[in-house]
Amino acid sequence: MSKALFIAMATYVVGDIQGCFRPLQALLDDIGFEHHSDRLVFVGDLVNRGPDSLAVLRFVRDLGDCAVTVLGNHDLHLLAVAAGFEKLKRDDTLAEVLAAPDRDELLDWLRGCPLVHLERNTLVVHAGLLPQWTAQEARALAQEVELTLRGTHWRSFLANMYGNRPDRWDPVLSGYDRLRTIVNAMTRLRLCTTDGVMEFDHKGRLEDAPAGYVPWFEVPNRMSQDTPIVFGHWSALGLVCRCNVLGLDTGCLWGRRLTALRLEDQRLFQVRCREPRSPAQTQ
Repeated sequence: MSKALFIAMATYVVGDIQGCFRPLQALLDDIGFEHHSDRLVFVGDLVNRGPDSLAVLRFVRDLGDCAVTVLGNHDLHLLAVAAGFEKLKRDDTLAEVLAAPDRDELLDWLRGCPLVHLERNTLVVHAGLLPQWTAQEARALAQEVELTLRGTHWRSFLANMYGNRPDRWDPVLSGYDRLRTIVNAMTRLRLCTTDGVMEFDHKGRLEDAPAGYVPWFEVPNRMSQDTPIVFGHWSALGLVCRCNVLGLDTGCLWGRRLTALRLEDQRLFQVRCREPRSPAQTQ
């Protein structure tokens, strides 16, 4: 039975694409996406490691007002490389973007994307939130980074964006330490202690997590627990379905699946992805 019989206008949140353009097109065909009535929200990491980052960037940018993407760590990596503050890594597949005639327009568009996005009372973030933050506080903190990235000092911000310290939130943080902590939580976080000390090395399964650390969404009394949150970034977990928490990085890059969630009825859609990468682990 067609979607139109149930939902005239639908909103889909789409998991990590990482340059996998053909699976994205297959997924949109499968859900019957209608450009003039439906809406798409992407959880970040549009680019890198997959074969068609340029096509993905152009496609999502050209969707205009019917789509929004939050920034992921690979999206920020692209901006830092293009600005000359980071070097391409061995597994990067960003050369085509960097050589494109419209690269500056695409990068300017990417700089204008948010770190978090609220859609139908659901918060979308690439990686996670620290346990001290309510959803409302997270949106305000994200805006501090967004204004900097869109402002006149964006290059200085990218030059100072990387680093694992501070590894915990303190509201008195200022300057680049403050912005870096916000970015690390929202684009890199997987594990933290119950009081919010972040760990950045572990990318694998929960059973192999270092002692004393838990997934950010399992911290007891997390301040954002009353807000539905959709995230990506952690492909080793696969699909995560918890109370008010849904993880959509189902490893498309590694030959598994690309996933979308329809917010109106919480229905999941998936397509199989080909061209698996090795090793079967991402950042």
